Amino acid sequence: MAKDQKKKSTKDQAVTRECTLHLHKHVFGKSFRKRAPFAIKTIRRFAAKTMGTSDVRIDPSLNNAVWHQGIKTVPHRIRLRLSRKRNDAEDAKEKMYTLVQVVNVTSFKGLQSQTVEDA
Repeated sequence: MAKDQKKKSTKDQAVTRECTLHLHKHVFGKSFRKRAPFAIKTIRRFAAKTMGTSDVRIDPSLNNAVWHQGIKTVPHRIRLRLSRKRNDAEDAKEKMYTLVQVVNVTSFKGLQSQTVEDA
């Protein structure tokens, strides 16, 4: 690539990705009463790093999926749909935000991270 050409940043575009997060390796060794809250914080950190936004919003169904077995029994893996969207609020600090939703799958075997086409 020539010196005068610049790469276009894709951080300003709306995109949706599906990823699998291995929660067990993050909560292993945590005390039982801190596991589910730490799993939610881990999901927030993962989404912020993956999508490049600091504004991360957790869907209530994802919160229920993490907490449905209680505070100390967190699912080992969870499939996430990360959607980077435009922030339409007038007083927003950032142009984009990330919405994190859960995707129900029967098995995690052979799943890869992939970009999803919005309908």
